[in-house]
Amino acid sequence: MGIAAAQLTMADDWAGYRGSRGDATAAEAVAGGWPSGGPRLIWRVPTPAGFGSFSVAEGRVFTLVARTNEGSPAEICLALDAATGKELWTAPVGLAKYPGGGDSGAPGNRGGDGPRSTPAVSGGKVYVYSSDMVLHCLDAATGKPVWKHDILHEYAGRNIGWKSAMSPVVDGELVFVAGGGPGQSLLAFNQASGAVAWKTGDEKMTHATPVVATLHGIRQVIFLMQSGLVAVEAGRGTPLWRFPHPYRTSTACSPVVSGDVVFCTAGYEVGGAACQVLRKGEGFEARELWRIKGNNQVASLWSTPVARDGHLYGMISFKRFGSGPLKCVDLKTGAVKWEQPGFGAGNVILAGDHIVALSDDGQVVLVKAHPDAFLEIARFKAVQGKCWSTPALSGGRLFVRSTVEGACFDLSGGR
Repeated sequence: MGIAAAQLTMADDWAGYRGSRGDATAAEAVAGGWPSGGPRLIWRVPTPAGFGSFSVAEGRVFTLVARTNEGSPAEICLALDAATGKELWTAPVGLAKYPGGGDSGAPGNRGGDGPRSTPAVSGGKVYVYSSDMVLHCLDAATGKPVWKHDILHEYAGRNIGWKSAMSPVVDGELVFVAGGGPGQSLLAFNQASGAVAWKTGDEKMTHATPVVATLHGIRQVIFLMQSGLVAVEAGRGTPLWRFPHPYRTSTACSPVVSGDVVFCTAGYEVGGAACQVLRKGEGFEARELWRIKGNNQVASLWSTPVARDGHLYGMISFKRFGSGPLKCVDLKTGAVKWEQPGFGAGNVILAGDHIVALSDDGQVVLVKAHPDAFLEIARFKAVQGKCWSTPALSGGRLFVRSTVEGACFDLSGGR
């Protein structure tokens, strides 16, 4: 193993959608500025069609793309060497039936460009949830299948318009998904064996990926379903608390947890809301802090914000492709502290006291995470194509992708 590969293996992994903890917060900071022309490019590869993000773990990078397999369009799990971008293996995980939606972050762009889910990596295995709701476990070194579950057929699954975009979430020994039928709409499987660990609920799914968090000492999985937020105990699936949030057409942003406050948002006039989760004896209560309806203030399609020091930072807007603002929102009140146009419907991550924003037209922008004002530190054009994905940061390297290409950049500042 070369020095670069060894350093990447030892780095903090970004092992799933919005990172290993699911909160889009990196375990490392980034240098407060880049060379003129942007940071050093390490590699660039084609990533045809798809809104899924990169996962980085165990010296490898994983994502889903659309390619031809045995003469038919297919969803493909792609594994790359994290140090070089060399393709290591591919594995078909489902059929791909998507009309094209254009390859730029611009007004009028439609969706439909390939798979939307992001692989999760743990213990030498890769977990993929296809748009047809088949949960695959693959060997991370070879791509060979280990086990799989067809949620539609085995668990009376109910898919959604535009098909599933949910990413699998791993925590401890379990992997979580949603989409089953009555009594089994929320599901947990053993990572190693694929055996069902628990199943519960009669909830209709959304496109949103759940999050795992510890609230008042209890590890819990928080799903954003069509009824709203639904929290269950991670180890057993025991229902813990609920918070109503309407559903119209599509809900795709993950819940955002900050302390005991949970934020949720959707477009199509639904808007956003926050609740405080309180411990009440042996149970829990979710108490509404605020709710703001409509598409203007805190509504977001799929661009999930990050939380820092009581504030949300993210590309919070509804269908303002190519022009939507980056916003700072007070988490306790929903008040917008500042907004800066020109970011569209991309996504952000938090690295130390900086926001790393990937705009929907492929610009990477470094912004100070401060509620008083928008302060841009640096920016560069990272990739061509449409970026409705989330960046990944591991070992001082930034991994970004679009519907056209993926790239890796050195953000270590020469360390």
